[in-house]
Amino acid sequence: MSNLRTLVFFATPPHDCSYLPDREATTMFVDPRAHIDKKLYSQLTALGFRRSGSHYYRPHCEQCNACIPVRLKVDDFSPDRSQRRVLKKNSDLKCTMVPATFAERYYQLYANYIEQRHQDGDMYPPTREQFTSFLVEGATDSWFLEIHKDERLVGLAAVDLLDDGLSAIYTVFDPDLDDRSLGTYAILWQIEEARRRGLPHLYLGYWIKQCRKMNYKTRFRPIEALRDGHWRELDPG
Repeated sequence: MSNLRTLVFFATPPHDCSYLPDREATTMFVDPRAHIDKKLYSQLTALGFRRSGSHYYRPHCEQCNACIPVRLKVDDFSPDRSQRRVLKKNSDLKCTMVPATFAERYYQLYANYIEQRHQDGDMYPPTREQFTSFLVEGATDSWFLEIHKDERLVGLAAVDLLDDGLSAIYTVFDPDLDDRSLGTYAILWQIEEARRRGLPHLYLGYWIKQCRKMNYKTRFRPIEALRDGHWRELDPG
């Protein structure tokens, strides 16, 4: 059984940064042969690691520390006026947590989202293999949040259950419903789900101040950042 002291880590060669132009990035990975159970995964997440499929990773760039792990203390969170409007606008939706698995209807929603919203990203063009390797493989205690409007699947959020919180992995939604702010709604729902389960945190991955696509994370306050090995309240400035 693996633990933090026995884990072996590997670093990738420098490659183009996916978030900041004209920068190179290096990524540290946990040895893929290691057995990562829920306890160890929770410990790694508290140290700033993320899961992508069966890979556990964190940025490891020599000249840059722009990627900052962030999380919410759910008991201290209170939605602002804009977030309350999102909750009200989506009060007609039905949300259900189901085990993470492949289904064609999930993939079709995912593919439509990537094709319309992220043609400039690493996941374009989408494939079924990509969906599976990213969101289904490597699942430990992993779930999909289904968001339905009547009988229609309009949103899907991948969520991992940790010892001390939930980890928001990725969210896709029907681009035709952009006015509903379903990405924000999915986070608000996960905050409440963490509270219902008595879990203190919702992990939101990395925040990069210079990356516009990351700005939404700091709209949830108070938010904590991992810096120098300690979680402290973040002032996005």
